Amino acid sequence: MSQRERGGLRIYLGSAAGVGKTYAMLCEGHRRAERGTDVVVAFAETHGRQHTADLLDGMEVVPRAKIPYRDTTFEEMDLGAVLARKPQVALVDELAHTNVPGSRNGKRWQDVEELLNAGIEVITTVNIQHLESLNDVVLKITGVPQRERVPDAVVRAADQVELVDMTPEALRRRMAHGNIYAADKIDAALNNYFRAGNLTALRELALLWLADKVDEGLQRYRAAHRISDTWEARERVVVALTGGPEGDTLIRRAARIAARSHGGDLLAVHVTRSDGLTGAKPGALAAQRQLVESLGGSYHQVVGDDIPQTLLTFARAENATQLVLGASRRSWLSSLLTGPGFGARTIRGSGDIDVHIVTHSRMGRGRGLPRASGGLTMRRQLAGYLLAALLAPLLTLGLVGLRGQLNLISDVLVYLVAVIVVALVGGFVPAVLLAVVGSLLLNYYFIPPIHEWTIAEANNALALGVFVVVALLVSSVVDTAARRTRQAARAASESELLTTTAGSVLRGQRAVEAILDRIREAFGMESVTLLERQGDAERGPKRGPAAGWTAVAHSGEPVLTTPDDANVEVPVGDTLSLALLGRPLTAADRRVLGAFAAYAAVALEQQRLTAEAEAARPIAEADRMRTALLTAVSHDLRTPLASAKAAVTSLRSPDVQWTAEDREELLATADESLDRLSRLVDNLLDMSRLQTGALSVFPRPAWLDEIVARALDHLGPTSKDVIVDIPDSVPEVKVDPGILERVIVNLTSNALRYSPPGKPPLLAASALGDRVELRVVDRGPGIPADDRDRIFVPFQRLGDTDNTTGVGLGLALSRGLTEAMGGSLEPEETPGGGLTMIVSLPAAPKTGQPVEAAPGRRERSEAQAADGQAAVPDGQAAVPEDAREIRGVQLAEGGHPPAGAG
Repeated sequence: MSQRERGGLRIYLGSAAGVGKTYAMLCEGHRRAERGTDVVVAFAETHGRQHTADLLDGMEVVPRAKIPYRDTTFEEMDLGAVLARKPQVALVDELAHTNVPGSRNGKRWQDVEELLNAGIEVITTVNIQHLESLNDVVLKITGVPQRERVPDAVVRAADQVELVDMTPEALRRRMAHGNIYAADKIDAALNNYFRAGNLTALRELALLWLADKVDEGLQRYRAAHRISDTWEARERVVVALTGGPEGDTLIRRAARIAARSHGGDLLAVHVTRSDGLTGAKPGALAAQRQLVESLGGSYHQVVGDDIPQTLLTFARAENATQLVLGASRRSWLSSLLTGPGFGARTIRGSGDIDVHIVTHSRMGRGRGLPRASGGLTMRRQLAGYLLAALLAPLLTLGLVGLRGQLNLISDVLVYLVAVIVVALVGGFVPAVLLAVVGSLLLNYYFIPPIHEWTIAEANNALALGVFVVVALLVSSVVDTAARRTRQAARAASESELLTTTAGSVLRGQRAVEAILDRIREAFGMESVTLLERQGDAERGPKRGPAAGWTAVAHSGEPVLTTPDDANVEVPVGDTLSLALLGRPLTAADRRVLGAFAAYAAVALEQQRLTAEAEAARPIAEADRMRTALLTAVSHDLRTPLASAKAAVTSLRSPDVQWTAEDREELLATADESLDRLSRLVDNLLDMSRLQTGALSVFPRPAWLDEIVARALDHLGPTSKDVIVDIPDSVPEVKVDPGILERVIVNLTSNALRYSPPGKPPLLAASALGDRVELRVVDRGPGIPADDRDRIFVPFQRLGDTDNTTGVGLGLALSRGLTEAMGGSLEPEETPGGGLTMIVSLPAAPKTGQPVEAAPGRRERSEAQAADGQAAVPDGQAAVPEDAREIRGVQLAEGGHPPAGAG
């Protein structure tokens, strides 16, 4: 469908519930309807807010679809009815909402996509915390994970995004006045999710996200209208890096400049010459890149021979307002001989971009003469020609005036010095030209007969010949030295680059991707792709689609699919090929590229070997477990088996007449030993299944208090004093009830065994966001902090576990079973002494509408239904009002543990 046929999307974005998104959406609907637009309310959630509900009067509301799920009927937007009605504008509330299973789509934003594709304009609402990219940030701020999320691309694709803003103070006042949640939820919400700090941070997130969205639109407008001038709508600071020691100083200075503008962007750029490798040290640039990213900036690398022009082009493309450069490290003599530096040339062409020249400790400490690290550039050769053209007439005029005071030898030496100076500056060719011209001038002005092109004396001819030879030799030596310097600098750069890359391979730090990134940056290419030919390696050197090439890793865009698409290809063995898109490379560059390609192949092999080792780890662990199981069978299982065998053998012995009491004791011994043997066998089998991944888990929603009750029934009379605190507000957990019951039995029996008299164990549950925590608290001797991880290792018996019985599988099995259900089991010290085992379990996902409360259970709060978060103080579950009893198990009065309990 074309963009013209697709409906428009308008989104009201808010920082939190209650800022007025639904109200604004309905007001816009009224305005559209008053202008004659066909508007319907496809779905609007008023949350019981009267002012919002009043806006539904006078508007056409599409009846909701009723969907049965788990013996309950839920209401969702009737997508089919809205499509059949086909209005011009549909109002759809809560874009991030998750539909009830059985709906046409899993998410409401998918319903909205169907409406848009049908040509219906949609006006909708969403909170900033529901954006996918901000989920982890919101979790850190509020401590509440968001289960309902919408992809950023959906929101960024909207034609209009309007922020519905409200200060945290005003929003808290609305909450206090009862305009958002019911009265009994106000205090909990104000003390938990709606704290002033949380709201301020969420508001800032919303403002910054919307600012980025607006900036994207501005960049598209500038590109469409080919606007290259800087629009100072937002400060963007570009810092130029050379890889030198002054880089850290420049980066921090630029970061301070960007920070002053409150929301300014920091961009670092390094310009690479197009003639091969960069002149900077890769290690230094990598460190500076990390510093830039740690300060919230971005790093870029561009290719260009004219560094000032390249910098300014990049800055204008990024709409930069300020450019930060370092003061030149060249000495005054270098500046005098080679002219203005990069800084001066950048300032001359900067236009409306502010240029900051930052001083540093290395400025002015360059060598006295220009460096030869770049070789004899065209600039230096032109300088040599110009110097030769100036020195020839100036020296001739000066020496003619001194003709009566100097002899021919002195004149020759003066010209020789001039030739050497020109060779140092411009190389071999300008020096040779000066030597030839100088010989002619010496012959015409200083060798008798004067002003004639003849030489009368042999000595003068010899002197002139020696002058020309010496001048040529010196020029050749100087030129060779310059070229050797260039080659040495290049070799040093190659060595540094290859050494750094080899270190990355050995350390395994994103080895393949890091190498490809380094290749792309070092050679100034658009993209680098490592291709692998699938199938038999003996098929021959085929190329193109028929060869079955697959991109293993890449850096940059676009990703190449065959070597034929590349500008440069380097085969690596029989099945790998390194494909580069960009400029052609010289032979010297291809030689270095071959080393990079070999590194990439080694890194890929290393990566695959690591993956194979990881895949083999469970097998090795299973072998270790089987060995340990055999060891356990040899002793721990034999003990109860021997006891049972001895008791039965004694009962069957015809030589002894047992009394009724003796028979009862032997039977009890046999029964106890067989029970112990049965438990050990069950634990061993379950642990073996866990280790081999053969344990079947069938999670489903279940109530935690019912599972606890069944687990305590299994413990028999010993559990009569266990204190249970499971509030009605604790939601269902998504677990395998049988497995969780087994875990609770293990943990509770352990706690009962080591709880001192008068201090029974406590089982307390609370809801924390989308998790439910069950704490098994005892007042036993506890576990030293250093040994808390060791207690979960099979066949370990430490601390408050029995050191004489069992094979040490209880806690290891409990953790394994808990993790198999998507939970976790962690120990912590009980305040006042003892051990607390924390079982964290996933809460069953909430569906669209509140479920009818079961007898004795409270309905979920409106805040939970509306925002998917617990509106309770500090994330804790509410305390039940009355004491109750679960199958004879004592509960603490008011839901609190008794004095002295954990």
